[in-house]
Amino acid sequence: MRLLHTSDWHLGRPFHRVGMLGAQAEFVGHLVTTVRERAVDAVVVSGDVYDRAVPPLAAVELFDEALHRLAGLGVPTVMISGNHDSARRLGVGAGLIGRAGVHLRTDPSACGTPVVLSDAHGDVAFYGLPYLEPALVKDEFGVAKAGHEAVLAAAMDRVRADLATRAPGTRSVVLAHAFVTGGEPSDSERDITVGGVAAVPAGVFDGVDYVALGHLHGCQTITERVRYSGSPLPYSFSEAGHRKSMWLVDLDADGSVRAERVDCPVPRALARIRGTLEELLADPALARHEEAWVEATLTDPVRPADPMARLTERFPHTLSLVFDPERPPDEPEVSYARRLAGRSDQQIAEDFVAHVRGAGPDEREQAVLREAFDAVRADEAVREPAR
Repeated sequence: MRLLHTSDWHLGRPFHRVGMLGAQAEFVGHLVTTVRERAVDAVVVSGDVYDRAVPPLAAVELFDEALHRLAGLGVPTVMISGNHDSARRLGVGAGLIGRAGVHLRTDPSACGTPVVLSDAHGDVAFYGLPYLEPALVKDEFGVAKAGHEAVLAAAMDRVRADLATRAPGTRSVVLAHAFVTGGEPSDSERDITVGGVAAVPAGVFDGVDYVALGHLHGCQTITERVRYSGSPLPYSFSEAGHRKSMWLVDLDADGSVRAERVDCPVPRALARIRGTLEELLADPALARHEEAWVEATLTDPVRPADPMARLTERFPHTLSLVFDPERPPDEPEVSYARRLAGRSDQQIAEDFVAHVRGAGPDEREQAVLREAFDAVRADEAVREPAR
């Protein structure tokens, strides 16, 4: 069976101030063309279909168009909700839509109930594990402590239990939306850290033939059987080095896997350039970036006048301007933003305690902070769909 694995469409999301709906529509067309021309037997979409729980109307219309075009091909599609989606909204009409061959899996309690498709070699069971917010699903899965590894392990226990009841030789595919150890994140993914831990080991998924992951925006191979497709479009300049693609996966009769990357259309190249303003305006080596979306980091010791206006004369698609003045090694950093860069909410809070009190929090206080941040995020997950 030939599968096309994609994820993280983030319909409705812009790139900085540039609307991406046209590029997203072009991707949908590319997806449909690939399904038709490469003789794909099933499409799997591993979450974050939308960028937010209540997407703009234009994004909903594009999703509706995608569903109609996929259903029109007669090729089954299995799709799960991600941490950006409202699972309840995305799942509305799932039963009816399923009759057209588009199977939406948004209910955590149905993790052990697969979509079963068949080819000349027998059945393939597709198990959809939507994004599992630990604090909200721990009771459903009977785990004592809310954590990503615990709830995913419990969900996979259900998958393996169901698979054990099926005919020998039944192949299996799991769709999951999670941060798996070994994956490389970018700046455009929403933090899903719980209890200080965001990643789960790949071994949680042992026992199935292929795991189609979503959440991280870079296409990557965790193991030969566990892969991220990545987002089809860039959503931050941290993705400037990404090759945006989908996985074309051949699942053989014995469950062995062969995978090929299929490139996605690129609306415009990304470039990150760095130097003083005069250097960026004069350097001939930067000519290749003049039509790219540009993030410019200025290293001038004193902020120059009208830097954006001057940059856009040469790089008309400059979208982001960062100031990072070069300073002597013994001069302390004065930028608050630089001090916070790359630090989690937990670390920032602990630094604040240390600054105010003169000593950082002890283990008990760190646990209180973790619980507070986890509670806030879980509350937001409950409240966001109702806004």
